[in-house]
Amino acid sequence: MAALPAVYPLRRQRVPSRRTQVTIRGDAFYINGRPTYAGRRYNGKRVEGLLMNVRVVQGIFDDLNPETATRWVYPDTGRWDPERNTNEFVAAMPEWKRHGVLAFTINLQGGTPGGFGGRGRGRGTADGAAPAPADAPGRGSAAQPPGGAPATAPPTPAGVGGRAGGRGPAGPMLENTAVDPDGNLRPAYMARLERILNRADELGMVAIVGYFYFGQDQRLKDEDAVKRGVLNATNWIVDRGYTNVMVEINNECNLGYDHDILKPPRLPELFDLVRKQTRNGRHLMVTSSFGGTTSSMTGRENPDTPATSSVSKNSDFLLIHGNGPNDPDLIRRCIAGTRALAGDRKVPTLINEDPNVHFTEESNHLLASVGEYCSWGYYEQGQNNYQDGYQSPPVNWGINTDNKKQFFELVKQVTGVS
Repeated sequence: MAALPAVYPLRRQRVPSRRTQVTIRGDAFYINGRPTYAGRRYNGKRVEGLLMNVRVVQGIFDDLNPETATRWVYPDTGRWDPERNTNEFVAAMPEWKRHGVLAFTINLQGGTPGGFGGRGRGRGTADGAAPAPADAPGRGSAAQPPGGAPATAPPTPAGVGGRAGGRGPAGPMLENTAVDPDGNLRPAYMARLERILNRADELGMVAIVGYFYFGQDQRLKDEDAVKRGVLNATNWIVDRGYTNVMVEINNECNLGYDHDILKPPRLPELFDLVRKQTRNGRHLMVTSSFGGTTSSMTGRENPDTPATSSVSKNSDFLLIHGNGPNDPDLIRRCIAGTRALAGDRKVPTLINEDPNVHFTEESNHLLASVGEYCSWGYYEQGQNNYQDGYQSPPVNWGINTDNKKQFFELVKQVTGVS
């Protein structure tokens, strides 16, 4: 394959200095040379070195398809505004940090917005897992979403739109990607990302930046475009001197990707591509995540996890998703099984997506994970009404619902921040 040129002006002459640097020592995260939550234990369990986080992948969201952009309008203005979305995200970040959340996941191709087939996703359901029955607790109604797009629009073929191809409500497929079909970076998206990463650097927060999401990855025309996208995104980050960024090549790599290089057996090729982009002798730490605890139940290398050794043995840190039933014992087994696939290496383990809230109960996924020395990340789809969750635009990035309040208060309690 010919060399894959970057498509933005390289800025290697002058790398900006930054305030926040994330590093890994053994199975612990460090920020600016100190372990996170230094000295902290909770219920006798070690918290020092964990990275409590929140999944907020739509921070740079836009919809470039005029047929679907009306789904995401703000209730107070009747229109969608990607700049407002990012501005409100940035404004909310200090409050997340004040409660002990030190990291967040954001994605260049977003995540599933607006639920599936017009319904918001219920608790305990997941990407790649069967949705809960319509009358299950926490399940959204089939109410008409903002903009008047009918919740029961006719299905469309895979790759064309709707739930099958677009990872969103039925009907035409949204277009949300910072990476164009040739692997070029779209300037407006990256300008929004820059505002977020700059603020994270100022606050002492870590960003887990995802590059690809199934339902949008098919927009890249071929494997070379995927590689070019990886090169361009990685060089964009390191040329700007960010030392508070870790990379998730793709979300839930075992589910539904069009390009073979984005599937588990070949992901180490992209990991190596990221690591080869160095500045001042430093490269970005990289990994990929897998579907929830109940995804890909057949053909597993380890019965307790969908992860594979090809990814786990080549990752700088391990990413787990807790989607599936609310079952603390299951999440403990998944953590142990994923670590086993990494071999003898001691690397941090981090959950960056789990919709099992139950924060007021004595046993929940967050506490079970902390008990296994695994960082935990809050995820809630939301019902597309500017209130619930952090994934369905228009998102309210504040701490405005019971689930959000309970999550942030429990993190504050566990981490001991004042």
